[in-house]
Parts: sequence; structure tokens; C-alpha cells
Amino acid sequence: MDRRDFLLATPLLAQPPGRKYKTALIGSGWWGMNILREAIASGECTCVALADPDPNQIRAAKLELSKLTSDQPREYRDYRELLSKERPDIAIVATPDHWHALPTIDAVKAGAHVYVEKPISHTVAEGYAMVKAARESDRQVQVGLHRRVSPHSLTGMEFLKSGKVGKIGLVRTFAHANAVNTKPTADTAPPPGMDWDLWLGPAPKRAFNPAIHPRGFRQFLDFANGTLGDWGVHWLDQILWWTEETHPKKIFSTAGRYVRQDSTDAPDTQTVNFQFESFLCTWEQRHYGGNPTEQALIGAYFYGTEGTFHLGWRDGWTFYPLDKKKPTIHVDAQLHTVDGHNIQELWADFMQAIKQKRRPVRDIEIGYRATAASLLGMVSWRAGRSVEWDGRQIVGDPAAAKLLKRPYRAPWVYPDA
Repeated sequence: MDRRDFLLATPLLAQPPGRKYKTALIGSGWWGMNILREAIASGECTCVALADPDPNQIRAAKLELSKLTSDQPREYRDYRELLSKERPDIAIVATPDHWHALPTIDAVKAGAHVYVEKPISHTVAEGYAMVKAARESDRQVQVGLHRRVSPHSLTGMEFLKSGKVGKIGLVRTFAHANAVNTKPTADTAPPPGMDWDLWLGPAPKRAFNPAIHPRGFRQFLDFANGTLGDWGVHWLDQILWWTEETHPKKIFSTAGRYVRQDSTDAPDTQTVNFQFESFLCTWEQRHYGGNPTEQALIGAYFYGTEGTFHLGWRDGWTFYPLDKKKPTIHVDAQLHTVDGHNIQELWADFMQAIKQKRRPVRDIEIGYRATAASLLGMVSWRAGRSVEWDGRQIVGDPAAAKLLKRPYRAPWVYPDA
């Protein structure tokens, strides 16, 4: 074994024996705690700090932490102060989407490795800036696309790549649900002690509304990109995992609000066509009409010359062969907790990536590709026409290209890409 092979085969420990990784959580709500819980359970991390503009979320997080560990994390409202004072080894960024880019970039520049939730950014250009910062800082950045390590997704991808589905010409991705069509929610004062202006950050100024926070931000376009930015990025990531192509060449979307009558402003109905070189992919969503007559309400159907393959979430995967003499093949999902995730496996890979100085399984560049594909659907919808994409820029449409970013509210400065 030569020196290079030895180095590749031997983990490069980043910590002295017995020392745990100083870990900070930026965004201490429901999903952030799902991630931090797995970090604590790994036995390799100690929680040194929590940052959140809403002290009520920090209070709830610390109460849960007290049941899991003896760690006594310090509290911060502004993540920048946390990074400056704590200098964590690892930062978990689990904020609303419009706050993913700046904390991730600042954290890697401060020397931390980062686990950032999906989608990696609110706009496409932010995502590219995040990749640039991670590479320049030589830090590992794992994206919370945990379906990449779900056991049924792994075996499903092996099945797809084996050729048993035949030549695949169409992939249909979708997310359907029954949303309650409530009346608009009135603006109110923010929760006691919450710094609403800091929560808004670079987003446009607006009054607090309880439909936004906590957990409602995804259907408000100032802070996220609706269902396409939430669920679409998961399934587009699975498609980009399956295909050897790195990005769609042309994207066209139509969308609207036809049923919902609440305070949100994201589409309740949307379709997107993603044109790749060797196949066509579609996305469709609706917030109504989910019913048991449909075989599946979420996932991706791969249509091939040998049959149809459904890659799902809680329902695992199923292959329906075209030849009726052959049996249907099904594999159940293996998920953790009532929230149905595989963060435990993704966190384990993240820790190994840090120690071995390799890129994690859902590296920031992979997360960028999946995020960009989904957000380009929103760009097309806003532009009112199809857009051509070369993997880095929109081609031949300067007006649409301007939609790859948005102005930041002062004093926040858009990251340099």
C-alpha cells in the first residue's frame, strides 16, 4: 500500500481523543431540534449554544435538551454574535429558508463545518455563493436531504440503475395534500420577547402574522418557495441522484391560487416541466383533493419500457412490471421518529466526512443542484415563460436571469458569488 492509498484508507481525526465537537444550533425550532437530537445521540457532539430571534423557541429547545444531555448551551438572538464568541466546530443551520445562506457562509468563514437544511437557499444565486464559500473555506457542508441515506431509497436507486425498469423516458414527481382552506389570519404583535425585525432579516419588511411563525413560513414567498421549494427539492434530488445528467436544460412552470383563501401567498396548484437530454421530468402539486382513490400522494413515478417504479416516502418503493406474469416488487420504508426522517444516518456520514476530510454524501454542491432545479420552476412561473439553464446561468433571457436573486433589505448585503 503506497502513502496515498494509506491516507485514503485511514480516517484523519479532526479532534483529539475524548474531545467532542462544539456544536451550535442556529434556528432552534421543531426541525432544528430533530437535527440536534441526532447530534447529541451520536455521542461526539456537545451543544455549546443556541441562536434564535424568538426566545420562546430557545426556551422549549433547552427544556428538551435537559432531558437528553447535561450540556448547558448559551443563548443568543443573533447568530453572528454566537459565531464570534463560541467559535463552534459545527454549526447546524435550521432557520427558515430566507436565512439559510448568510449563516452558512458566515459559519464556514469562521471555521465551522455546517449541516444546513434544504432547500439550501431562498434564491438560486445565494446557493451558488454558499458553494463558493464552502470551497474557499475548505469546510464540509452537509445538506439535510436525508432521503439520500434512507434504506429504501438506497435499494430503490440500485434497482433503478440496474436497468430492470428498462429505458426510462418520463419521471413524474408530485406532492398532493388536503390543506384546510381557512380564512385569512390577522396580523398581531410578535410573541413576547421576539425580535421580529431580526427574524425578517434580509426579507421585505412586513408585520408579524401567526400564520408565518412558527412553522408556517414555507407558504409565504418572502421567506420560502412554497411546496416546490419544500417537497420538490427532495424528489429532484432523487432524480439527479439517478441520472448522470447534472441539471435540466429547459424549465417551464404554470401555477396559481385557485382554492386556498388564507393568508399565504404561495401557489396551491403548480406544474413544472423539466426537460433533460434523455428524459422528461414533471412536477405537480395541489393543496386539496388528496384522496384514497390515488395510489400515492407523494413521491416519484419512473416510467420505463419494462414497467413503472414508484419511489415514495413512508410507503417505500414499488415496481409494477409491464409483464403481468412477473410479480410486483415492494420494499418498505425504514424511517426514524414520528417525523419520518433518516437524519441519524445523514449525521453519521457528516461526522465521518469531517474526520476523513472528504465531502459528505449530500455535499453543498449536490444540494445546490437540487435546490436550483426546484427554484428555477419558481423563476419560470414568475417570468411567465420557459427558461434555458446551463447549470450556472439562465441562457438568452436577461430579464428572467434577474430573478435568480432578489434585493436584500438593508443593512443586510447579498452574498458574493
